[in-house]
Amino acid sequence: MSDYWIIFLDGYRNYAHYLWGELTQFRLHNYFLWLLGLSLFFFLLEVLRPWRPEQAKFRKDFWLDAFYMVFNFFLFSLVIYNAASDVFVQLFKDLLGQVGLRNLVAIEVGGWPVWAQLLTLFLVRDFVQWNVHRLLHRVPFLWEFHKVHHSVEEMGFAAHLRYHWMENVVYRCLEYLPLAMIGFGIDDFFVVHIFTLAVGHFNHSNLRIPLGPLRYLFNNPQMHIWHHAKHLPQEHPHGMNFGLTLSIWDYLFGTASIPHEGRDIELGFPGDDGFPKGFLGQSLHGLGPQERGDPGHPPHP
Repeated sequence: MSDYWIIFLDGYRNYAHYLWGELTQFRLHNYFLWLLGLSLFFFLLEVLRPWRPEQAKFRKDFWLDAFYMVFNFFLFSLVIYNAASDVFVQLFKDLLGQVGLRNLVAIEVGGWPVWAQLLTLFLVRDFVQWNVHRLLHRVPFLWEFHKVHHSVEEMGFAAHLRYHWMENVVYRCLEYLPLAMIGFGIDDFFVVHIFTLAVGHFNHSNLRIPLGPLRYLFNNPQMHIWHHAKHLPQEHPHGMNFGLTLSIWDYLFGTASIPHEGRDIELGFPGDDGFPKGFLGQSLHGLGPQERGDPGHPPHP
């Protein structure tokens, strides 16, 4: 037990040191600067070429979403996640060791060309995330956490990172095993994280940039806004357009739908009038047993 406690404390120290470096050192592999730069880039595009010109430049809940971006990208790991995940990984490895498994790697990709490693990591991770996203809509207690993301009433790039901290836990836990089996750590390959961050900002943005045939490959604002529709089509009662970066999974597995031009559709979910409006209330939502009776979005037929 003392070894796990040391790992836990080291996790705090290491991440605090890392975060301080992000804030004080200007280098190419600086997540904070990339987040700031990409956010400013998409904000300026929304000001110059908005899809919904009548929407305020600082739309409803803009500053709440800006805080979510910083919290979910950096502060949550400082509060608990990084230290706890280090303990979880070591505990998981120790449990496997008890049954004689010392190495999870089933496919060794270390000898592949860098481009092949990047592509494999990106595709596997995005497909796992697509499936996890579907679970967030299908499993009632997970949907309670995911409601935070769907509480957005006006779409803009910053809505990308408005999500409950428990989603971080769910995504990372379910990502760990398949990525570990092909020899990747969760934080491998800076370029994949930055690319998915940029596409996530884009598909939540107040922009209309025609992608042509690429719309069948990459998620985009005209597709993703229907994922946030308050009133879903009858043929997709549990949601649609679940892709995070790639849209191709939705087209391949029949969950893609763009019923019509959705520029001004109502966003949210049924019953969102009573949903907490502030960060603290939203962060605590879903943790109490009294909140877990909702069958999902929308109710199962």
